[in-house]
Amino acid sequence: MGDEVSELEGLRAQLRVAEVEAAAKEVQLQRYAADLRETFKQERARAQELRESYVATVRALANAVEARDAYTGQHAERVAAYGLRIAEAHGTTMADDPQVEFGFLLHDVGKVAIPDAILFKPDPLDAVERALMERHALIGWEILRGVDWLGEAKLVVRHHHERWDGEGYPDRLAGEGIPLPARIFAVADTFDALTTDRPYRPGKDVTVAREIIGAGAGSQFDPAVVTAFAAVPDAAFAAIRQEHS
Repeated sequence: MGDEVSELEGLRAQLRVAEVEAAAKEVQLQRYAADLRETFKQERARAQELRESYVATVRALANAVEARDAYTGQHAERVAAYGLRIAEAHGTTMADDPQVEFGFLLHDVGKVAIPDAILFKPDPLDAVERALMERHALIGWEILRGVDWLGEAKLVVRHHHERWDGEGYPDRLAGEGIPLPARIFAVADTFDALTTDRPYRPGKDVTVAREIIGAGAGSQFDPAVVTAFAAVPDAAFAAIRQEHS
């Protein structure tokens, strides 16, 4: 009997030790979990700060380009917002991709290398001048090529003047061979160009601009993107124009 009592006491003592050790490990695990939560919170804050820094850098570059032509006023901001709205209507998730927005904002960065005499010429460009103007897409891509974090944005810069029928530039890509963000941007860019006043002509009515873009489906523009563009209400475009004018 005495041996059994002694053995039972021993087991109870072992159980108490195990309980103490388990409690200590639980406290330790809770500390680890708290440390991980704090680390995650700090990393998320740093990631947000980094993204905001990227956005500020991109907007500064876009503003530097537009500073040469005050008449277009916030063109990059407007066309980026138009493009994201069309992308949303298209049903693609790219509207949530900051790289796509960066590409929309920086599409004309290559124009920093185009002479003012060509960039602001009020008359039609001759063949040589047009060839120089068309180089801005490649120049922009070259400027940004080494910036790894711009990713897909560089494809928008290079290909935003390609055409669905393959008659665009600089690479004469056609159809779905053109990156989708560039196909969406082409419609947004044309819509802004048509509806914005220029020194040589007033901007067109939204209805007329829609008709022109609709007529370009299958030749200049991706028909599916034109369909998405047509689904965006006039009020949505009007709100964007009011915000970025």
